Amino acid sequence: MALDPQLLEILACPQDKGPLLYIPDEDALYNPRLQRRYAVRDDIPIMLIDEAETVSAEEHDRLVAKAGAKGIIPTFEAGQ
Repeated sequence: MALDPQLLEILACPQDKGPLLYIPDEDALYNPRLQRRYAVRDDIPIMLIDEAETVSAEEHDRLVAKAGAKGIIPTFEAGQ
């Protein structure tokens, strides 16, 4: 089961308050600006800064490329 689209419209990174990329097949929300990945467990986003994972440059490139290839858009438009 994927996250509710209405929830995705309001989800923001708790650290920089910016939009996230939801990667459902990896159960993750990703902030490419900070290279931080937030887990989604049992369809519940774990939006705690202390539990986020900082990813390597290689993993960042993979996630951004995957998002682009799959047409994944940010949770909201920055500046809204």
